[in-house]
Amino acid sequence: MLNVYLAVCVEKCSFALTLCIRKCKLSMLSCVEKCDNLTISCAQTCKDMKRKIYAKLVEWKHQEHHKPLILNGVRQCGKTYILKEFGQAEFDNLAYVSCDRNDNLQAIYEGDFDTARIIRGLSALTGVDIVPGKTLIFLDEVQAFPQALEALKYFCEDAPEYHIVVAGSLLGVALHAGVSFPVGKVQTMRLFPMDFEEFLMAMGEDRLLKLMHSKDYALMNAFHEKLKDYLRQYYYVGGMPEVVKMYVENKLLGQVRTIQNEILSNYASDFSKHAPAQEVPRIDMVWQSILGQLSKENKKFVYGVLKKGGRAKEFELAIQWLVDAGLVYKITKVTKPELPLKFYEDLSAFKLYLCDCGLMGAMADTAAKDVLLGDNVFTEYKGAFTEQYVLQQLLASGITHIYYYSSDTSRMEMDFLVQRDGALLPIEVKGGTSIKATSLHNYLKAHPDISAIRYSMLPYRQQENISNMPLYGAFLRS
Repeated sequence: MLNVYLAVCVEKCSFALTLCIRKCKLSMLSCVEKCDNLTISCAQTCKDMKRKIYAKLVEWKHQEHHKPLILNGVRQCGKTYILKEFGQAEFDNLAYVSCDRNDNLQAIYEGDFDTARIIRGLSALTGVDIVPGKTLIFLDEVQAFPQALEALKYFCEDAPEYHIVVAGSLLGVALHAGVSFPVGKVQTMRLFPMDFEEFLMAMGEDRLLKLMHSKDYALMNAFHEKLKDYLRQYYYVGGMPEVVKMYVENKLLGQVRTIQNEILSNYASDFSKHAPAQEVPRIDMVWQSILGQLSKENKKFVYGVLKKGGRAKEFELAIQWLVDAGLVYKITKVTKPELPLKFYEDLSAFKLYLCDCGLMGAMADTAAKDVLLGDNVFTEYKGAFTEQYVLQQLLASGITHIYYYSSDTSRMEMDFLVQRDGALLPIEVKGGTSIKATSLHNYLKAHPDISAIRYSMLPYRQQENISNMPLYGAFLRS
């Protein structure tokens, strides 16, 4: 009977039973009972924050022909935490090494990339017996030691039985700086700040989430005001795990801003520590200009805002550095809303968004009352917060290629454009409740085979070939 409980617990929670016992001190039966058919981890029951990427990590572990795994993500989005949790829960042992604080790695990786010798060295360094299938090897901040990244190729070819994962806050920057990347020999994943669904999980709203995933929109509408209030909170807190954790525990708004400002300060320090010295001033200029750029009507990035007569060649490296660091998202314009979108990409026109709406509020020094009280936050600053929020949800859902469209000859504009299931999907973002006829209607009348999504503060309703979704349901697949 216990084996049955174990299987159910692992299946429903996506966490090993050992984690449940270690963190929750629950019996097998209690674990199953607590899960309540919700796909909620026992770790979450104990006030730890669940990340949806965990299920993908478990899937990677059980792949018959798994490759070494690279986890990318902006600094402080939770990479180290989730990989340590994964290693401790799903494996007998975790062999953890921080590459930026270890002088012994050079000796381990010098000479040829003999995987057996590297395994012996890592075992000695960590004090962990590294057994295939039972030990997770986790190399953190791998951008600080490029040889470890290069060696992944040989683990794929010569030692595929080992589970090895690497992570790095500035890995994208390192790769563009000439670090050898083992093309075709690794699997990559990206971790974003917590999306709104993960925020609701952290707030203990598992049953509300179950209702939302049921797509019973009539019943969901009964919780419209509650969900809208949570959305305001998310706009203020954002998705940085340290900030969310503190907010869940004590609800202190001042501390939220303090931690957010510390994170922003750390990012600014990264500019001077890791970026080419000649680019640091331009990186800072781009970074400081983003709020002003997003508050414009069309939000297109304009170099002239940075300095009079500013040109692309002056700032393109600075922008690329911020993109590679995961600090900003670059959304490129297309010249036509037609498939394939990549074919119509206009690289000279783009928008830059920040990595997190909470950090955006901290940069703008937005007062808590302006975010948490009333609905102004959804529409202020030309809807910048709301576009930022929707973009984060799209990225966190796994959509990687996102564009926008604006016509030079008419007022037609599409906030976001994506390809989904081989079809074009226009996405319109409204911060308020006004959804009067727009250019999108005219476009869809001319293209009746295309469906669109409009996110607004209105409850769900279907309007011909437009799905009107409430903003708090942006993580749901329509």
